[in-house]
Amino acid sequence: MDATPRLSPCRLRTAARLSAAIFGRSAAVKALDHALREAGLHSVLVPEPVKLTVVRLHKRQGVAGAPEGAYGDAAQLLAYCVLGRDPFVESNGVAAADRAEQRAEAAIAARDSLDAKIILLALHAGVISAEFADRIDVEDS
Repeated sequence: MDATPRLSPCRLRTAARLSAAIFGRSAAVKALDHALREAGLHSVLVPEPVKLTVVRLHKRQGVAGAPEGAYGDAAQLLAYCVLGRDPFVESNGVAAADRAEQRAEAAIAARDSLDAKIILLALHAGVISAEFADRIDVEDS
């Protein structure tokens, strides 16, 4: 019998908030929050587990170099996925939206890149825009 206690998602969120209150938020999560705001997405709209996963993915890929600028690309793509094209254009302009669109298309084609993992994370976390989700062809593998 497994002695590890199982926590509900509500209790996990509460535990994450309590941990952040006691220990403070990591510099990486703060940098990601800043990058998300720069991309036009308020960081409150992205659940903490999603942010922590993005930070973990960056560390696994060896991307997280300079704390300030390390998460800009991930934040741009995540903001595009969450907001959808039109709200993203309002905050970032057409050129940035076109770049995010190209990255999303390349990620979906590649299926195993950091960008693809960020898109999949947004999809599974339920924070992806309906407009963007409709364009993704998810196949059972």
